Amino acid sequence: MKSFPTIDASQLLDFNTAALAVLTYLHDRLGFDLWMVTRTEGNDWIVLQANDQGYGVKAGDVFSWTDSFCSRMIQGEGPRIAPCSDDVAAYLQAPIGQQVKIGAYVGVPLVNEDGSLFGTLCAIDPAPQPPAIQQELPLVELLAQLLSRILHADTKAAEQARLAERLQTEALTDVLTGLYNRRGWDQLLDSEEERCTIYGYPACIVVIDIDGLKTINDSQGHAAGDHLLQQTAAVLRQITRKQDIVARIGGDEFAMLCVECSLDEGEHLKTRLEQVLAASELQASVGIAGRHPSQGLRWAWANADLAMYGFKRLRQAVSP
Repeated sequence: MKSFPTIDASQLLDFNTAALAVLTYLHDRLGFDLWMVTRTEGNDWIVLQANDQGYGVKAGDVFSWTDSFCSRMIQGEGPRIAPCSDDVAAYLQAPIGQQVKIGAYVGVPLVNEDGSLFGTLCAIDPAPQPPAIQQELPLVELLAQLLSRILHADTKAAEQARLAERLQTEALTDVLTGLYNRRGWDQLLDSEEERCTIYGYPACIVVIDIDGLKTINDSQGHAAGDHLLQQTAAVLRQITRKQDIVARIGGDEFAMLCVECSLDEGEHLKTRLEQVLAASELQASVGIAGRHPSQGLRWAWANADLAMYGFKRLRQAVSP
């Protein structure tokens, strides 16, 4: 009797380790040079975990979703298992097949708790596979359902962990504004980066620099400057959601981490922020950047800072 590899149940405690265990199991059982757990975010197809034996793909890589076989599988244009992918017109025409050699394909959806698409559990191999491999589809679908269930539980746990972190860092607040201070910002930023890395969450960082604080302190006194900072903090609280992080990271500089927020959504928030600041007669320079899966939140922070200073220089150049 043929023996098959097994999955150690102790490896299924969280989504990250479960994904690795499932990929290892499927590679040992079915072969294929590349097995992946992925997430879709807009047109980004993000590799969360990979078991790669020849394609050079690793966790954190980002590909075009619309170029992929998986996007066509999700749309119902191709089967979940294609022993010879060239026999499927939708796969033969997919741009990714022109970039790398794909002879066979496996792909099934991973879903969020509300049924929306999270990503895929998928595999490719440069050589066509025996037609009998199609009989393995129920197993692959079952493992995808298992990963989706673990994902649902982990997502809820991540929300609770995020809340607990905020409560634990209440002492790390800026006394004047009541926002997080630089130390609290650093701690929460690193914690959120871990979640983004595991689950592929999108995130944006917005940096805000208040104009004229030193001038106000010098001409009207520090009480007037403190009032300006408190007004700014109130505006930031007004436009952010409860899961977002808002901090005063310097004398006249604030930052917002918009959690599970795409760059498009972040741009809308930035526009609203600028409108509310203007309505409150608060002058500020604002910059935004989105987290790239291969770079991380600190990279986004640095780029948001550069964008803010670029906008500040432009405003200074055109001001009378």
